Amino acid sequence: MEPDLHPDLEPLKFLLGTWEGAGVGGYPTIESFHFGQEISFTHIGKPFLIYSSKTWRLDDEGSLGGPLGMETGYWRARPGNKVEVVLAHPTGIVEIYVGDVAFSRVELVTDMVARTESAKEVTGGRRLYGLIGEDLGWAYDMAAEGHKLTSHLSAQLKKV
Repeated sequence: MEPDLHPDLEPLKFLLGTWEGAGVGGYPTIESFHFGQEISFTHIGKPFLIYSSKTWRLDDEGSLGGPLGMETGYWRARPGNKVEVVLAHPTGIVEIYVGDVAFSRVELVTDMVARTESAKEVTGGRRLYGLIGEDLGWAYDMAAEGHKLTSHLSAQLKKV
């Protein structure tokens, strides 16, 4: 039995569920690529969402290839339609985002990025999540390896 949604999560309710689809990526340090993605937002009745994302390379025909990125974390609802997001990556990077929720759209910017000694240098990020009709669209701009915030990933996902 699924617990009742915590009332503080009402503004983020539109994110709940599992979303799948495809996107494009690129950065000044890498060639552009296509990827498949699965994002999940769940809850346990507390004032946070449990988040996970997995991506896989897509070839030119749209067939799944090898795994790409993965991240997991928590989206914490705050008063005044604010949100705090804590994300961990297996590549040794941890990001803390702060942002605002308006209708069915969330805008986030990094408050802090920490990394292990062996992780690549990531210094900031900006993310946008929002409904496009019934789909979930999102975009990620990244500052890394000496580059200012630059478009890195975007995708459009369908609820499954």
